[in-house]
Amino acid sequence: MNTFGLLISVCIALLTSFFAGMVLAPLVIASAKKLKAKQPILGYVSQHAQKAGTPTFGGFIFLIPSLLTTAAFCFGKGLSIGLIASFVMLSFAVLGFLDDFIKIKTKDNMGLRPYQKIIGQVAIALIVAVYAYRSDSIGSAVYVPFYGKAVDFGVFYIPFAAFIYLALSNCVNLTDGVDGLASNCSLVYLFTFGVVLFMYAFTSGADETLLVFVFSLIGGVLAFLLFNTNKAEIFMGDTGSLALGGASAAIALFSKQPFLILFVGIMYIVSGITIILQVGYFKLTHGKRIFLMAPYHHHLEKKGYGEAKICNIYSTVTLIMGVLAIISVAVGMYAL
Repeated sequence: MNTFGLLISVCIALLTSFFAGMVLAPLVIASAKKLKAKQPILGYVSQHAQKAGTPTFGGFIFLIPSLLTTAAFCFGKGLSIGLIASFVMLSFAVLGFLDDFIKIKTKDNMGLRPYQKIIGQVAIALIVAVYAYRSDSIGSAVYVPFYGKAVDFGVFYIPFAAFIYLALSNCVNLTDGVDGLASNCSLVYLFTFGVVLFMYAFTSGADETLLVFVFSLIGGVLAFLLFNTNKAEIFMGDTGSLALGGASAAIALFSKQPFLILFVGIMYIVSGITIILQVGYFKLTHGKRIFLMAPYHHHLEKKGYGEAKICNIYSTVTLIMGVLAIISVAVGMYAL
């Protein structure tokens, strides 16, 4: 398929997923309310008290359309990279669904115990990492920003890729703490990787099915975002946030550009690092804190920032870093 035909295909995939999400969203919201699938609210985040009763499982609004759209566009192409990426997303979504289901059933924000969630994430990560390592279409080589050439990790690709899946799925999950925050950052992340994949499509070639998956997911998340901005009508829940994290990791690894996460995934990293710093400092100093609350977006809330402003800050930083990520790929291409 030529690049113009590919552009038309991914645009159609985006629109298909978006309109499917728009049709599905009212049904998901109504079903969640009927089933009393309400997100338990963290009691120590006083700013979120008014969110009590908001339904969860909103992740299905972008999960189902993006999965079906990808499957439709990849029909007849065998077990393509796009389909594998969608299976990865679905696997993490199932784990997140179990977490959400337990939270709703017990009416507690705990859900799966941390070790249970980690075991599930590690199992999925290792299976996909081994598959990618043995796959002729993916392999163990990854590109380095600004350098352009691929560096082969060999067998060490397996723990490296597993770590990416584990870290990103958890960090996206941690970022999902303010209305529209994770979905806004994810949109910029996905658009950035969409541009990068198109750059390769114009030069050395890029996997068409992975591009279809990326833009199908963009369409679904756009539809979800219309119902998730402050004040949210529905939350994505761990069903959606773990799925987005898994999908984001798969896209980066399958495109051989995992180091771009350091740029366009910067706000996810901030969420994870601020938690680690807060907990570590608290233990070392026997009760002192670096931030008013972690992750960092809760610190900003405690400082008086509104949710819309926090989303704007995170999205803007992600966008700027996304542009830098695209430049790093372009420089690498020119160097070759």
